[in-house]
Amino acid sequence: MDLSFWEKSTFFGDIDLVVIGSGIVGLNTARAIKEKRQGWKIAVLDRGVLPYGASTRNAGFACFGSASELLDDLTKMSEDEVFGLVQRRWDGLARLRSVLGDEHLEYEPLGGYEMYTQAEREVYQKCEEKLDYLNREIGRITKLDDIYLKKDNAIKDFGFDKVEHLILNKAEGQLNTGKMMYRLLNHVRSLGVDVYNGMSILGWNQVQDGYEIETAEFKIKTKLLVVATNGFARELLPELQVEPGRAQVLVTEPIPDLKIKGSFHYDKGYFYFRNVGNRLLFGGGRNLDFATEKTTTFGLTPLVQNKLEELLREVILPRQQPKIEQRWSGIMGLGQTKNTIVKKISNGLYCAVRMGGMGVAIGTLVGEEAANLVCEEN
Repeated sequence: MDLSFWEKSTFFGDIDLVVIGSGIVGLNTARAIKEKRQGWKIAVLDRGVLPYGASTRNAGFACFGSASELLDDLTKMSEDEVFGLVQRRWDGLARLRSVLGDEHLEYEPLGGYEMYTQAEREVYQKCEEKLDYLNREIGRITKLDDIYLKKDNAIKDFGFDKVEHLILNKAEGQLNTGKMMYRLLNHVRSLGVDVYNGMSILGWNQVQDGYEIETAEFKIKTKLLVVATNGFARELLPELQVEPGRAQVLVTEPIPDLKIKGSFHYDKGYFYFRNVGNRLLFGGGRNLDFATEKTTTFGLTPLVQNKLEELLREVILPRQQPKIEQRWSGIMGLGQTKNTIVKKISNGLYCAVRMGGMGVAIGTLVGEEAANLVCEEN
C-alpha cells in the first residue's frame, strides 16, 4: 500500500525519532525524550493492537526480589551486580509511581510473601540463615529496617496446605498493569507523541539522513531509531544476547471470601500468584520446560497449565474447586545475566531491552536511561 501525499506529509513526514515497541520501556523512552526535546516529532510503532508482549500480560507485582531469588542470583552474579540490580528495580518502581501516580496504578503496598513447601526445606534453611544479611544489604538501598520477616503464623490465615514456611517482604507491592499501561499510553499521547499500532516492522536500511523503516504496508523515514521490543528484540537485532521466555497465566472466577492478600512467590520466583478482585491470578512454570518456553509464540501447554491447576487445588486453595475464567501467556526478554541492555548499536540506532522478567519494576528507569543516551548524543 502506498501512502497518500497527505498521509506521508502529515503523519509520517519529518520524523525525528521512531521507537519500536509500545510497552513500558518503549513508551517511557518516548516520554522522557519528548520531555527533553519538545520540538521533536516522535512516533512509537508496535505490531500489536496492544503492547501485549509482557507489559499488559504480567501479574502486576511491584517487586525487587524474593529471598531465594536473590540468594540464587548471588551464585551466578557478584554482590555488586545483584544489589546494583535491586537498586535499579527499587529506583524504577519509585519513578513509575512518581510518573503515573499510585491512584492510576491501583498501587497497594500489601507486601510480598515467599512460600516454602516440604520440598523447599533446604532452600528455606538457607534463606533463614541469610535473612540478617539480606536485611542489611537491602536496607542500605531502601532505607527500611527488617524488610524480610518470618511469617509462618500467617499460613493458616491464608488457608494454604503443604506450606511449611513463609517469608514476608514488607516493601513489596502490587498494581494493575492494565491501568498502568492505559495511563502511560494516554500520558505519552498527551505530550504529543504519536503511537501507531498494527505496524509490523520488517527491517530498516540506513540512509543519508537516518533510517528508512520497512513495515508490512509502507516505508517510514526517521532520523533516529530506538528498538524497545524486549523478548522480540532478536527478530530485529539478531546480534543481541536476548532470549524470549514465555510466561503462562490463569485467573479464576471470583471466589467468595478469598483470604489471600498480597503477592506470593514460590520456587525461586518461577511461580507467582495474587488476589485480583477476589480472583486468584496464578502464573509461571517456565522452569518445568525451559526449552519449550524459550519462544516468541504465544500459547499454552498442558504441562504448565496442569501444574498450575495442581498447585492451585492442592496447595493454594485446598478443599476448594475454583473455576478457571481465563488463560493467557506473555513473552519476556531474558539473558544469561539479569542485567538490562541499553546501548548504542550504530550511528543513530539504539536499543533498550532484556528486562529479565522485572519490566514493571525496571521498565520506567530503563526507558529514561535510553532517553538520556539518545539526548546526550543528539
